[in-house]
Amino acid sequence: MSAKAARLVAAGFVGGVAAGGLVWSQLQRQFRRDLFSSSPFRRVAALGFLRARPSLATAQILREYIAWEQRPLLRARGARMLKRLEAAL
Repeated sequence: MSAKAARLVAAGFVGGVAAGGLVWSQLQRQFRRDLFSSSPFRRVAALGFLRARPSLATAQILREYIAWEQRPLLRARGARMLKRLEAAL
């Protein structure tokens, strides 16, 4: 592989990582907004998304969600997720 090709591969890799980080950031914001959506289906999807991302920030947003959620089924699901998350952290 020539030096020029190696630079192009490296630039492509760095560009891909940067683009992936940007997309990841946008997805995080979108799913956090959806957690407080008026649509129960979006809230369920957002809970599923957050379930796979254990962190202190996720625990905090789940606490806020549980206090906000009016549907008992969704509130209970969020509470179970928070309990599992706290046990894992």
